[in-house]
Amino acid sequence: MEVLEYDIVILGSGLAGMRAALQAAKASNDQLRIALVSKLHAMRSHSVSAEGGISGVLYSGQHGDSVDLHGYDTAKGSDFLGDQDAIELLVNHAPSEIKLFDHLGVPWNRDKSDKITLRAFGGMSVPRTAFAGDKTGFFMLSALYDSLLSFSNIKIFHEHIATKLIIEKKQFRGLVAMDMATGEMKAFVSNAGIIATGGFGRSYGFTTTSYSSTGDGHALAYEAGLPLKDMEFIQFHPTALIPSGILITEAARGEGAYLLNSDGKRFMENYAKSKMELAPRDIVSRSIITEIEAGRGIKDERFGDTEFVYLDMRHLGEAKINERLPNIKEIAIKMIGIDPSDAPLPVKPACHFTMGGIHTNIDGNVISGPKGVIVGLWAAGECGCVSVHGANRLGSNSLSECVIWGKITGNAAARLASKGRPVSDEVIKNTLAAEEKRIISMIESDGKENPYDIRRDLWRTMDAKVGVYRDAKALTEAVHEIGALQKRFAHIGLGDKGRVYNTNLKDTLEIWNMLLLSRAVAECALNRRESRGAHSRKEYPKRDDKNWLKHTIVTLGDDKNKITYGKVKITKWQPEERKY
Repeated sequence: MEVLEYDIVILGSGLAGMRAALQAAKASNDQLRIALVSKLHAMRSHSVSAEGGISGVLYSGQHGDSVDLHGYDTAKGSDFLGDQDAIELLVNHAPSEIKLFDHLGVPWNRDKSDKITLRAFGGMSVPRTAFAGDKTGFFMLSALYDSLLSFSNIKIFHEHIATKLIIEKKQFRGLVAMDMATGEMKAFVSNAGIIATGGFGRSYGFTTTSYSSTGDGHALAYEAGLPLKDMEFIQFHPTALIPSGILITEAARGEGAYLLNSDGKRFMENYAKSKMELAPRDIVSRSIITEIEAGRGIKDERFGDTEFVYLDMRHLGEAKINERLPNIKEIAIKMIGIDPSDAPLPVKPACHFTMGGIHTNIDGNVISGPKGVIVGLWAAGECGCVSVHGANRLGSNSLSECVIWGKITGNAAARLASKGRPVSDEVIKNTLAAEEKRIISMIESDGKENPYDIRRDLWRTMDAKVGVYRDAKALTEAVHEIGALQKRFAHIGLGDKGRVYNTNLKDTLEIWNMLLLSRAVAECALNRRESRGAHSRKEYPKRDDKNWLKHTIVTLGDDKNKITYGKVKITKWQPEERKY
């Protein structure tokens, strides 16, 4: 066991975590000791998978665009559940972040006059998404990683999986993590911590997210007694490649790709005539499922039993696909042997993004309960719920959120950390010893339950019963089934009894996190008796502002989670009927 003292500890190495580290280093003039802790090699964080781009009004007035219009689109896209003070912050700060990444070396696509090119995205009134081909996240994360390497006061701890937050009297004290390379348990002691661990999309079997997206930061906060917010709102991306679930970026539709049913018709004119394929993701996903359930889905034995629709981009031409969507072309050829220049791609909605997360205020401070915050603890990016996205995120707003709140929390952590050095004590040592004992007991357990069987059954439940369309019967069954899986988890046995690179142990820790969060999703979805954004209840097909214009707040309980509700902040844009 080892105790390490840092001024700031950042958990997670995606765009939010790295942006926070960069800002904290700059704000402190390189004087603060910063630990960036990642369960992966930092450059394998899921942010590298972001394809389409980042939103921001770079050229006010172009196509009639404005910061206010971006705000309105985001509030409307959220089905008016987004907190509008946070939305205003996002749209006002997004342009400067895009320019920062320009200076860091991101190779944005540019037009003939050397202006950054903006592409159309779903739910946006005008094109306002900057992009670097269809590998935007990779280029942005690479630029941040290269920048961090130039700071001697930033230490990156690759392949360290966090197992517990240390919080004492509503004050963050640090966290415990296991070094995968050695199996050694380490306590990172700090007065300032930022959780930036991304989403939990891997709680579903059919998902665009990587196997690392298991909601570790959410679960650590939840188990520490901290509330989560709006967990029922899961975004299903309309175009995941069959049968793998790999993302086919919304940028394909932004560039002009069509969605076709089994009759060869562009069916989106029946659901969102003015926006067609560029309606918000929740609307497009429901439209695809509706087409399939109406018998207009497509089957092809090459791709298994799953019904799907086609994404057709042949009319774009090979030259445009090669310029704007080269990664998609490479993925399609490698995965299913189809060149999108020659044939349409089979696609279907898949779990993609989690709008809910750790309950924070507008500054990213983690909220402790009805009163106050956890001093010294922030959450940024997909794991934190400020809430910008409300019930449905508009594509390309996620990267803006990650870097903006990365900057905000990095600044705040630096200010706090500059006031005093962290000190380890008996609380730290006792917590570390207890975690060491717990992890060893998991490794040595001789239970008969295979954790991978539990994960498989969780995926089946979430895919079948907590999907695009929901109803009380299925959600009730999901709550009971996940509860049963949690009981089975108490009897797991690990095949790998070693300490060095025990991926069996890592996977098992992640499976428990997914069970915790999945149960919260199902319970919160069962409670919300309306349809809003990505949460669509068959028994309650309409949005109900009178009773349900409110955030869901859930805290962990023994037998049943405690669910309460909080007010949505409305500043400029009053709720209206959501038409496209």
